[in-house]
Amino acid sequence: MNRSTARMLSRVKDVYLYIRENGTVTTTDLAEAFGITDRTVQRDLHVLQYNGLVVSPYRGKWEITDRKVKIS
Repeated sequence: MNRSTARMLSRVKDVYLYIRENGTVTTTDLAEAFGITDRTVQRDLHVLQYNGLVVSPYRGKWEITDRKVKIS
């Protein structure tokens, strides 16, 4: 796995954990917390959403699903 892929996967994991700890968050909240652009956050959230780990019940707000996940 190349370095940029490893960095992205680590960030996606951190984003998931941040949402799990803080409850419903906005895209802007995540961008500010991680020092990345809104677009980067959106790409990370898309990965999480595709895997059934987060949902956006309201435009721009995100929360985790009830899906069980093993974090290593």
